[in-house]
Amino acid sequence: MAEVPVEVKKAPPAPMRRPDPWRSLRNEMDRLFDRFTRDFDWPMLPRMFNLEPFSSEGGAFGLSAPPVEVSEDAKSYKIAAELPGLDSKDIEVTLAGEMLVLKGEKRAEKEEKGRNTYHSERSYGAFERTFQIPDGVDRDKLSAEFAKGILTITLPKKPEAQKPQKRIEIKSS
Repeated sequence: MAEVPVEVKKAPPAPMRRPDPWRSLRNEMDRLFDRFTRDFDWPMLPRMFNLEPFSSEGGAFGLSAPPVEVSEDAKSYKIAAELPGLDSKDIEVTLAGEMLVLKGEKRAEKEEKGRNTYHSERSYGAFERTFQIPDGVDRDKLSAEFAKGILTITLPKKPEAQKPQKRIEIKSS
C-alpha cells in the first residue's frame, strides 16, 4: 500500500460567544411550560416569549391581531376591538357562515419638504381577526359602532336564548 503524506492544518479555535442571559431565561421558561402542558396532556401552547409570529405577520404596524374584549350579558354578546388611528372606512366586518370576520388596513404617509431636503415615508399594515358566532345569536340584528378608536360589535341573542337562569340550591350533608 502506498503511503501518501497528509498535511494536517490546525484550525483556529471557534470564537467564543458571550452567553445571553435573556435567551437562557426564555429557553428555561419554554421548557417549564412544555413540561407543564405535557403532564396534563394539553396540546402544545405557543412559546410564551416567541415574538417572531407577530412581527412576521403584523406588517408595518403589528396589526395582525388587534386586542379585543368579548363580553356577554342577558341580551347580547359584545366584541370591542381596539383600533386606534383608523377610520370606519378602513374597517370591514362581515359574516361568513358561522364566522364573524373583522379586517382592515392602516396606511400612513409622511412627507417633509425642506429647503434642500425631501423626505417621504409610507407604511401599511393589514389585520384580520375571526370569531365563531355562538348558538342563539340573532344573525339578522348584528350591529357595529365605531367611536374613539374602539369598534363595538353587538350580537343580540334570540329570545329563546335569553331565558332566565334558574339557580339550583346546593345542600350540605
